[in-house]
Amino acid sequence: MDQATENEPLIRKIIHIDMDAFYASVEQRDNPEYRGKPIVVGGSPEGRGGVVATASYEARVFGIRSAMPSRTAAQLCPQALFIRPRFDAYKEASGRIRSIFYRYTDLVEPLSLDEAYLDVTEDKLQIGSAIAVARQIKQAIREELQLTASAGVSVNKFVAKIASDMNKPDGLTFIGPSAIAAFMEKLPVEKFFGVGKVTAAKMKRMGLHTGADLKKLGENELVQHFGKTGRFYYRIVRGIDNRPVQPHREIKSLSAEDTFPQDLQKPEDMRQELQRLAAVVAERLKRNNLQGRTVTLKIRFGDFRQITRNRSFPHAVSDPETICETAAQLLDSIQPEDKKIRLLGISLSNFGDGIPHRQPGDGKQMRLF
Repeated sequence: MDQATENEPLIRKIIHIDMDAFYASVEQRDNPEYRGKPIVVGGSPEGRGGVVATASYEARVFGIRSAMPSRTAAQLCPQALFIRPRFDAYKEASGRIRSIFYRYTDLVEPLSLDEAYLDVTEDKLQIGSAIAVARQIKQAIREELQLTASAGVSVNKFVAKIASDMNKPDGLTFIGPSAIAAFMEKLPVEKFFGVGKVTAAKMKRMGLHTGADLKKLGENELVQHFGKTGRFYYRIVRGIDNRPVQPHREIKSLSAEDTFPQDLQKPEDMRQELQRLAAVVAERLKRNNLQGRTVTLKIRFGDFRQITRNRSFPHAVSDPETICETAAQLLDSIQPEDKKIRLLGISLSNFGDGIPHRQPGDGKQMRLF
C-alpha cells in the first residue's frame, strides 16, 4: 500500500456519485402524473409518526427535507403528494446504476442505494481523466435510466463528497489538488464530516465559523475541545483524507439519533421521538436490504451522562413497530420519569456474517483529471 505523510498526501482519482432526489425521481419517471409536482416519498400528511424518505425538488423549495416528520412536511407544503415507498423499484434502479459504475472500475464503495464512491485512478477503459469518466457515467445514467446524478471529483473521498453536493441537481464539480486548501478554508464548519448541529453550535460559540477559523487551532487544542475527533478535524481541514475506497464495505450497524434543543422530561415526548427514530432506522434497513437481531438504545441525560441498553432477538427484525417498542421497553427499564434526556438514539446490529473488506489497489500519482 502507498505510504503518505501530511506533507505528501496520497493522491487518488476519486468520484462521488449522488443520485438526485433518488426515490422521488424514480416515482416521477415511472408516473408521468407526478412530474413537475411536489411529491414526498414516505410518511403521510396526517403525521402518525412517519418521516420523509426523500422529496422531489419541487417539494424541497418549500423547505421539505429527508428525515423530517411528515406532519411538518405537510404543514410546509399542504399540496404535496405523499407516496408510499416502492423499495423494489429503487433497488432495481440502484443495481443498474452500479452496473454502470463497474464498467469503469471495480473499486466501488456503495454508501446506500443512491450514492457511492469510485476510485478511477486506474479506470478499466483507460480514459485517464476522472472528469471524463464522471461525465460518461452521468450520461449513461440519464440515457439508460432516465435519471440524473450529481458527481464530485477530487483526490480524496471527503472533498469529492462535498463537491457532489455543490451544484445539484445534475451537477459535476471538480476540486483539484491546488484548489483544496482555499476550498476547505471557505467551507462552513457544519459542512465538515462528523460535525452535527450540536458540535457546529459549539464551534460557532468559540468563534469557529469556517475551515479557516478551524485551521488556526493546533491539533492538541482541537483534541482538548472535541476529543479524539479533533485529530480528524485537524487533518481534514488541511484536505488530508487517505481513506481508501472499500469495495464490499461491510455494514455493522444502522442507527439514528437526535440531540434535542430542550431536554425531554415527559414520557409521551420521549415515546414520540422513539417512534420517529425507529421509522428512520427502519427506512435505512430497507434501503440496504438488511435485518438485525440486536436493538440498542442510546441515552444522554441532561447532565451529559450517557448510557446504552440493548436487547437481542432470536430472529432478525426490521419493522419500525418492533424497533420502537423494544426501544421504549429499554427506556422504561431505566425509569426516566424523573430524569432529563438530552439525546436519544436507536441502532440495529447483529446482521449476521458480513462480506469481508477487500483492499483496493495502490493509488498512483495523478497526472490528469
